[in-house]
Amino acid sequence: MSSVADEEVDEIAQEIMSKIEHASSKELVESDEIIKILHLTDIHHAKTLLQHMDEAPTRSERDVGKKAVIKALLLSTWLQRLYFIIRSLVMGILSASVTFLFILYFGSINVRLQVVFGMFTFVFSLAVSRLFDMQIVKATKKIVAFLGYHKSLRNFVLNHF
Repeated sequence: MSSVADEEVDEIAQEIMSKIEHASSKELVESDEIIKILHLTDIHHAKTLLQHMDEAPTRSERDVGKKAVIKALLLSTWLQRLYFIIRSLVMGILSASVTFLFILYFGSINVRLQVVFGMFTFVFSLAVSRLFDMQIVKATKKIVAFLGYHKSLRNFVLNHF
C-alpha cells in the first residue's frame, strides 16, 4: 500500500485503539464498527498477532503490537469485503449472460423454467467463480492497492457495496 494509505490506516487504527481503550465493555459489544471488523477477520492470523503482542516486554511495544493487530484486522476486513463484492459481481455477470443467451436462443422463458434455470445458473456461476478463485484473490489485492491511492473511491466502494 502507499504511504498515504498507510497514514490513513494509522489514523483509523489510532481511532479504533482510543475507542477500545476508553470504552466500557458494554459499549464495545454494542459498537457496530468493532463487531464488523471482528466478524470479517481471519481468526488464526489475529490470534498469532495477539500472542506476539502479549510477549512484548514494555508498554510501548505492546501499544505498537495493538496498532499492528488493528491494522491487520482492517486490511483483512477490506480484503474480505472486496473479495465478496468481486466474486458476487462475477457470479451475477455469468448468470445474467447465460440467462440472456438462453432467452436470445429460445425467445422466451416461463416462470417454472426460470426457477429451475436460475438454480442451474447459480450453481454454474458458483462453480466457475470457485475455479478462478486464485485470480479473484489476486485481483482483490490489486484493487486494494489501487484504492489505497483513491480515498473517496475506496470509501464509496466499502460503504455502498
